[in-house]
Formats: sequence, structure tokens, C-alpha cells
Amino acid sequence: MALSRAHRREEVNFWPGFVDALSTMLIGIVFLLTVFVLGQFFLSQELTGKDTALERLNKQISELTDLLALERSSNRQAQESLQLMQSTLAQAQGERSRLQGLLETQQNGNAGAQLAETQKALESEKQLSARAQATVDLVNQQIAAMRRQLAALEEALAASEAKDKDSQARIADLGSRLNVALAQRVQELARYRSDFFGRLRQVLGTRPDIRTVGDRFVFQSEIFFDAGQAVLKPEGQAELDKFATVLLDLAKEMPPDLPWILRVDGHTDNRPIRTAQFPSNWYLSSARAIAVVEYLISRGLPNDRVAATGFGEYQPLDVANTDEAHRRNRRIEFKITER
Repeated sequence: MALSRAHRREEVNFWPGFVDALSTMLIGIVFLLTVFVLGQFFLSQELTGKDTALERLNKQISELTDLLALERSSNRQAQESLQLMQSTLAQAQGERSRLQGLLETQQNGNAGAQLAETQKALESEKQLSARAQATVDLVNQQIAAMRRQLAALEEALAASEAKDKDSQARIADLGSRLNVALAQRVQELARYRSDFFGRLRQVLGTRPDIRTVGDRFVFQSEIFFDAGQAVLKPEGQAELDKFATVLLDLAKEMPPDLPWILRVDGHTDNRPIRTAQFPSNWYLSSARAIAVVEYLISRGLPNDRVAATGFGEYQPLDVANTDEAHRRNRRIEFKITER
């Protein structure tokens, strides 16, 4: 009989270890889902801004292309005008040669009156030829200016295309670096959250009214408040003192640029409340969360590292309509997360 009793005392209960392993696996799954969602959100925000810049660059390229086409059209018109002027000049020079030949013939025939008239006509042709030459020079200058403008436009277009390619490369590099930085930040925050949970378990011990659900510490409301009230009880303040001590010690170890925040969530059961102070469960859950936040701030927690949220009865842990389910749903949850 003594040996049988000794054997039963030596049996090991593996069930708590199995529960811890299952909880750790669930925490890991929730953490991976959170990392994925946050990564997608920040990446979409960054890519949206870069798409806007890329659209603006494409619009500028389109405008430069239109301007280049206009300049090319003007250049063709100038070339046609130049050809017309050169044809007119050639005709004028031919007429001049004809008149000079006529003048020589008239000089040989001693036609004095006709000679004077011919000389006058010749001078007129010279003036016309000079004006045509001046016009041709002006057109040549305009063509040269248009060619310089065309070269400048082509250079600007090439620079814009190069800038566009550089922007695309920088967008890709920025997205890659953003993913790496985000993953590092999430891993760092997860490490501190795990450390925080471990220290809290050591300080608070194993109590049925304090438990871990996913990535949150859950306290039953009865620890802090009387039924239907939002004033902290002395024993609730004592528990919050332990909580604040662990959190403040951990905050000293966290990097200043790590965007962490402690979110305090108030929850009630589904039984309605109708009082002058609390017209609904929304008011009661929010007032309890605010009361906890204000007490933590009074213990030294920075104002910008804490937030209060009221969920009313709309996030129950147990959907049954029993006293035990109501007790479980009346709770205060603490969660370390990103801003």
C-alpha cells in the first residue's frame, strides 16, 4: 500500500505544459498575421505616394513630347519658307542677268533712253535681290534658333526619362528597405512584449482572475471595480502598482524611437446599464479604461505611451448567457502594440 501511494505522488501532470505550448503557438500565429497586415499597410501607403510622383513625371514627359512635336512642325515650315525664298532669289538673279544682257545690247546700239530705263530696272532688281537675301538670312537664323531649341528639348526629354528610371529604382529600393525596417521593428517590439509578459507572470503569479489571451493580459473587472462603478478599489490600485513597476522598468530598456504604446481596453457583459452616470455599457467600459490609464499615468507612465479604449459588451470572450460567462466578459485588457 505504501508503494502504491508513493507511485501516485511521483506521477507528473503534463497538461499545463501542453497548454503553454498551445498558447505560444497561437501567439506566434497572431503575431505573424499582425506583421503581415502592418507591412502591407505601410507599403501600400509608401507606394501610393510614389505612384503620385511617377504620374507627375509622366505628365511632364507628355508635355515635353508635345512641345517637341510642335517645334519640329515649326522647323518644317521654316524649311519650306527658306526653299521658297531661295527660289525667288534664283528667279531674281536670272532676271538680273537678263537685264544686264539687255543693257549691254542697248549700249552697243546707242539706245540712250532705253539704257537709262534699263539701269533703273536693274537697280530695282538689285534692291529686290538684297531684300530677298536679307529675308533668307533671317530665315536661316530662325532655323538655327529652332534647331537649338529642338536640341534643348531632346536633351530635357532624355533627362526626364533618365530621372524617371532613377525614380523607379529608388522606389523599389525604398520599398525593400521599408520592409526590412518594418520587420526589424516588429521583431524588436515582439521581443520586449515577450519579456514584459514573462516579468508580469513572475510578479502576479498564477491567479484564475488574471490570464493571458493571445497577446493581451486580461484582468477581471472585479479586481479593480465594484459592480456598475468606475472608481478603482484599493486592492485594484495595488495590482496596478505591480503592473506599472514592471512596465516602467521595461520602458527604460526600450529604444526611444521604438513606437510602442500600452492600450487599455474596457469590456462589460451584455446586461444593459441605465444610470445618470453611465447611460450605456459604452460609457461604463470607457470610464473604466480611462480610470486605469489615469492611475498608470500617476505612477509615472508617459502620457504619449498609453491609450484608453471602451468596447462595451461587443467583444465577448464567452457568448453564453450565464453568470460565469458574464464574469469572464467583464474585464480590463492590457496590450503592448504599435502606434
